[in-house]
Amino acid sequence: MNDPVLSTRGLQRSFTQGGATIEVLRGIDLDVHSGEIVALLGPSGSGKSTLLQAVGLLEGGFDGSIRIAGVEAAKLDSHGRTEMRRDRLGFIYQFHHLLPDFNAMENVLLPQLIHGAQRNEAEERSNTLLGALGLAQRLTHRPNQLSGGEQQRVAVARALANRPMLVLADEPTGNLDEATADIVFDEFLRLVRGEGSAALVATHNERIARRMDRVLRLHEGHLE
Repeated sequence: MNDPVLSTRGLQRSFTQGGATIEVLRGIDLDVHSGEIVALLGPSGSGKSTLLQAVGLLEGGFDGSIRIAGVEAAKLDSHGRTEMRRDRLGFIYQFHHLLPDFNAMENVLLPQLIHGAQRNEAEERSNTLLGALGLAQRLTHRPNQLSGGEQQRVAVARALANRPMLVLADEPTGNLDEATADIVFDEFLRLVRGEGSAALVATHNERIARRMDRVLRLHEGHLE
C-alpha cells in the first residue's frame, strides 16, 4: 500500500483544569491512506474534535508526530502550516460556518481564488461540485435562504473545492435530522470517493460509522 496521507505516532494532548491534568489523547498511532474513508467513533467528550484539531494543524500544544503527505508538521512554521491547510486539507464541521454575506457559489469560489485558481476555472469547479450535490438551482442563494441540509452541502463542496488530499469532518451531519443526514452523508461519501480524497470523519453515530471503510474507536485517550 502507498504511504499514508495522514500518519500520527505517539500523539498526546493534555489540559490542566483546576490544578488537575486531564489526558485527552494518550499516544495515538493512526494511518489514513489515499481514497480511504475512516470513521472516528466515540461519545461526546471523548477527544474526537481534539484529534481532528491536531491533525488539521489548527491548534498547538501536542506531543508526538503528525505527518501529512509525508511532511512532518512539527517542522512547519506558521506559514507552512497555513499552506498545508490550504493546499492539502479540507474541513467540514457540524455547523457549516458559511460566510453569511456570500451566496453558495461564492462560498465555494473564494477558497479557490485564495489558492490562486483562475476565476473561470474556479467558477467551473464550483458549478460542478454544487451541481453534483443537487444545488444547481441554488447557486445565488445566501446561507440564510438555504435549508440546513443545503447549507451543509455547500460546506461539503467548499471543503473539496481545492482538491484536498485529506478531508477532516467533525460530526458533519450532527446538526441535521436523521432523514436529511442520511441524504447529505450519501452525497458526501459519493463525492469524496469520486474525488479520490481520503477522509477522517468524527461521529458518535454508529449507523453512519458502519458505512465507511474502517471504524476506529476513541476510548479514554486511546484508539481501538
